[in-house]
Amino acid sequence: MSETVEGCVEETRLTDALSKRYLSYALSTIMSRSLPDVRDGLKPVHRRLVYAMYQLKLDPSAGFKKCARVVGDVIGKYHPHGDASVYEALVRLAQDFAARYPLVEGQGNFGSVDGDNAAAMRYTEARLTEVASALLEGVEENAVDFRPTYDGEEQEPVVLPGAFPNLLANGASGIAVGMATSIPPHNAAEVCKAAAFLVKKPGCTTQELMAYLPGPDFPTGGLIVEDEAAILKAYETGRGSFRMRARWEVEQGRFGTWQIIVTEIPYQVQKSRLIEQMADLLEQKKLPLLGDIRDESTDVIRLVLEPKTRGIEPEVLMETLFRATQLESRFGLNMNVLGANRTPGVLGLKEVLQAWLDHRHEVMERRSQHRLDAVARRLEILSGFLAVYLNLDEVIRIIREEDDARDCLIRTFSLTDIQVEAVLNMRLRSLRRLEEVEIRKEHDKLSAERAALEELLADAGLRWKRIERELREMSVQFGKGRLGERRSTLLSAPEPVDISVVDAVEREAVTLILSQQGWVRTVKGHNIDAENQKFKEGDALRLTIPCYTTDKICFFATDGKAFTVKAADLPRGRGDGQPLRLLFDLPNDEELIAVFAVKAGGKRLVASDVGRGMLVEEESMVAEKRSGRQVLNLKPGERALLCNPAEGDQVAVIGDNRRFLIFPAEQLPVMARGLGVALQKYSDARLRQAIVFSSESGLLWPGTVRVRQWSDLQEWAGRRAAVGKTAPAWAMKKG
Repeated sequence: MSETVEGCVEETRLTDALSKRYLSYALSTIMSRSLPDVRDGLKPVHRRLVYAMYQLKLDPSAGFKKCARVVGDVIGKYHPHGDASVYEALVRLAQDFAARYPLVEGQGNFGSVDGDNAAAMRYTEARLTEVASALLEGVEENAVDFRPTYDGEEQEPVVLPGAFPNLLANGASGIAVGMATSIPPHNAAEVCKAAAFLVKKPGCTTQELMAYLPGPDFPTGGLIVEDEAAILKAYETGRGSFRMRARWEVEQGRFGTWQIIVTEIPYQVQKSRLIEQMADLLEQKKLPLLGDIRDESTDVIRLVLEPKTRGIEPEVLMETLFRATQLESRFGLNMNVLGANRTPGVLGLKEVLQAWLDHRHEVMERRSQHRLDAVARRLEILSGFLAVYLNLDEVIRIIREEDDARDCLIRTFSLTDIQVEAVLNMRLRSLRRLEEVEIRKEHDKLSAERAALEELLADAGLRWKRIERELREMSVQFGKGRLGERRSTLLSAPEPVDISVVDAVEREAVTLILSQQGWVRTVKGHNIDAENQKFKEGDALRLTIPCYTTDKICFFATDGKAFTVKAADLPRGRGDGQPLRLLFDLPNDEELIAVFAVKAGGKRLVASDVGRGMLVEEESMVAEKRSGRQVLNLKPGERALLCNPAEGDQVAVIGDNRRFLIFPAEQLPVMARGLGVALQKYSDARLRQAIVFSSESGLLWPGTVRVRQWSDLQEWAGRRAAVGKTAPAWAMKKG
């Protein structure tokens, strides 16, 4: 009797059930949605779209079909998800401003760089491009494995043959659970040249590959202003970023007037939103050098920027716009992809190219073996035909007179099952003498092809030489015309431009007042009566900082981020002021550690509660955007603990284990961003306080009034990351 599960209740802990289901969801997101495959550079939805269009015979030479038909086939056969998301993926494959090498050729309205949506799928049509055909080349020649679709009724490729370097050429972006990917597009001809060089010299370095592949190449063009060293590090590690700027030129007018023409904007920046942003800043008088902006674009971008006065330098005007608007943006590099074993990982440039080449080598082997098997079958049939032509009369007699002609032919002429079936199915019209000559020619040709294929399969070096030749041919094929030429110009990081002329704020002495509950304001003058300042009910004074209206105020928080606000932009007067969290995006569970006016040449010691720290130049902490700048990288469960002035040559540090250590400040690295290095060695303890001081002036510990001279501190001197010695009583005062 079979057991029934009807009405059966299985008890399990809620945390176990949730974690199991969330893990399944996370794996599904990583493997089947967000991360591209390193071999063909496609996510599952894009691969299914391309394959479904191939099945519909929408090759580049065929006519167009309605996108609704394509989407219907995709969600019906391969991808059981919403039609809107599938159509959105199809549209992106067809947009020449989104994809560097579109896989789909669209007919109709497929959106614009302004951010306009595409027309409904019932109005648009599509077919594959030459690039997509290269990705599919050999898909029916056993080049890749197939698997059943979600309902088991169809078969779909696990990966495409990928003769085109799609991962690097078109890039990819996606957010999974616990990981993300961001790969910029590159020039396909340059990728092929770099891959060919890697085949020729497998032991080459990333720097040598960069001679052929110097950097990204975005569909919208623009300028990439990044040092070669930074690009090299990004390509070696698989992580980094690229700074993009709009391409602009000065257009001279009458009577000495001029205007700036922007012809290309950074990748993934919507032109309409860019203009709205600039118009808003102009209205708020945050672009003091810009007089007006006009959009004169057609199918070619043309933004006209007029200066407020013609005495302004164009470079200065553009520098202010680069700092305040999306005319400059960054594209992150995080080459997190699924490897050939379907395992996610971050790969460097050389590893990505090698993985693609290994896939191409495997595809060549499988296609060659598939062709060799087909040639062998055909040769077997042709050999049977030739045996028949030598004894045509006997064959005809056997077929006419014998009861079992099949077995008799096998015994008489030593034919195989395949050969005898071919002979019995032969038409009478094929018994001409001319047909025998054609069969002998085909037999000789296929015999030569079989010998060449057997030689290719037996020699790995020969296969790699053929791959190198194909890559060089591909670099020529995809390096021609508008599609192939490089669009983005690579430049070194620009020289700093003095924009002090922009600061139209009068330099005035003010005092910043910050309350316990995070309300900030400034009042005129430095010598204020802090005790008599008024606050909201239940609030009180936290700190005051004398500064000037031309200063930039840095707020450093426990999440390791630095936020910058101009003192002139802070609310003035004797009211309550404004909450800090309205000025920048400080999370509710994070608190401020330090507030200071940024000084030229000033440094800060920043450290986490686990005792990792570093020196940071104050000017490098400036980030005039709401999201701030990540200065101190933190691991899960860690918080930034301090951000103290770093004026001196010694560092005094103490942990909550009552161990005190002094070491030279030169042993700390000066970084703009990082995890930092160990200040003191702990087992179970955490950092309590760290101070930078001068050995000449002595140490004034927070919470004390006496200055300790260097001669009195020798007992605790050592090297960075040492355990230290028992702390004196005065060092336990936190201040």
